[in-house]
Amino acid sequence: MTYHLPAGKAHAGPYLVDVTPESAGWGFSSLRVLQLAPGGTHTFDTGESEWIVLPLAGGCTVATADDFGHDTFELTGRTSVFDGVSDFAYLPRDARATITSVRGGRFALTGARCTRRLPARYGPASGVPVELRGTGNCSRQVNNFGAAGVFDCDKLIAVEVLTPGGNWSSFPPHKHDEHRPGEESVLEEIYYFEFAPHGNIPGLGYQRVSPSGPGRETDVLAEVRDGDVVLIPDGWHGPSMAVPGHHMYYLNVMAGPEAERAWLICDHPDHAWIRDTWPDQPVDPRLPLYTAPERSL
Repeated sequence: MTYHLPAGKAHAGPYLVDVTPESAGWGFSSLRVLQLAPGGTHTFDTGESEWIVLPLAGGCTVATADDFGHDTFELTGRTSVFDGVSDFAYLPRDARATITSVRGGRFALTGARCTRRLPARYGPASGVPVELRGTGNCSRQVNNFGAAGVFDCDKLIAVEVLTPGGNWSSFPPHKHDEHRPGEESVLEEIYYFEFAPHGNIPGLGYQRVSPSGPGRETDVLAEVRDGDVVLIPDGWHGPSMAVPGHHMYYLNVMAGPEAERAWLICDHPDHAWIRDTWPDQPVDPRLPLYTAPERSL
């Protein structure tokens, strides 16, 4: 199994990225990245998965229809993932959806196989909690648009992480590949990367995944660039390293078999001590790169 998918490797049909449970060899998590030209439109069936449509660059209209009715959501979107929090749309399973973009853009479809059908909904950018996690050179920003406890889904968990150039994210390394009630949950995870360029020079970073035990032997050390994907069925993941001079963005998509939708992790025992140093250091002053807009009255 190839766990690092360089840009173009996961291309399929209309999608720049198309990771399905079948292609990943697991049971739940999906990610599609759709590029639309100005005036472009794309229709798809949600099937047995729930989806969140998240603009990466540009805005769009999302229309969905099923046996329960019709809904249409206007997504303002954003210029790029480094410019602001985006609004988004939730699509239920067993529906048909159409995405249309007047000016064109790039849109992530984060998905998870599920059993419950929840209603289609709009998620405003103003409602996205922006969290600063870690301190010093472990500082990063997390946009918790689809986090457990923030936005209701059946199985899907999705967040965005922004790491200033030179910093380490996903550190200390952690895992979520064992069922240990109240301590750790089983979640398949997808990382999708973008980088802020320096002029015309593209950015890059590095991603590590290491084996966490017998039968959980995923092993990745990858140089990652714009549009790359890393699949994490198991194992210690982290660090995610942003080279100096280039901010790093990654979109995390998670889902799994647990009855409770929760992000419960276990830190690597060799590196967990680093958390104890964080209170003695300031958060990177470059953060936040941006905050969520004020909620309109």
